[in-house]
Amino acid sequence: MDIGHKKTIYFVRHGQSLDNISPVYQSSTTPLSKQGKKQALAIANRLQNVEFETIISSPLNRARETAEQIAAKTHKKIEFSNLFVERIKPREIEGKPWKDENATKLWREWQLTTYDGSKRFGDGENYNDIIKRVDNALSFLLNKPESKIVVVTHGYFLRSIVARVLIGNQLTGTIFQHFQERASVENTAITILHYKNDFEKDYAWRLWTLNDHSHFTE
Repeated sequence: MDIGHKKTIYFVRHGQSLDNISPVYQSSTTPLSKQGKKQALAIANRLQNVEFETIISSPLNRARETAEQIAAKTHKKIEFSNLFVERIKPREIEGKPWKDENATKLWREWQLTTYDGSKRFGDGENYNDIIKRVDNALSFLLNKPESKIVVVTHGYFLRSIVARVLIGNQLTGTIFQHFQERASVENTAITILHYKNDFEKDYAWRLWTLNDHSHFTE
């Protein structure tokens, strides 16, 4: 069998956002913080030395700003895709402070549905929605003509992709919750997936690197 790569995907979590450092349930419109802009510049500088063909990004502000820094340094075009947005929370929770008791109650009720596809809360995504979007995102990447792609996305959704790749159809809501609670992805860290075969193994998505943030100087 001819062992080789068909795809290399460099996943980048966005830089630190203002809501990441605020006691609020993060909103979809929050921009990068001052530190987040420094992180975005650091990963952009690092990716200048990486061979890739295009950038795909979540359109949410914090991801967009990170992708724009990378594009400015690497002179690559950005394609925005809603497939790579963060897990979608109910609108009535977005941007609400943690001390808001009603918002916290709603968040906890919705959080349970992200590990249980039989339940739904408001207009937020549940477990089935998240896994379906992960599968669609991986198919989308596999069907892209480029072989080396940078994807700017979000922490929870990126961990969802990794969980699906590692555990496949054996993934359950309980395992998914355990993985989400134990795995970490730093702001602007790189996670690498290859779509490749191996000795006596067919082509499949394979995890190569998780949470590489060696470009940080602090």
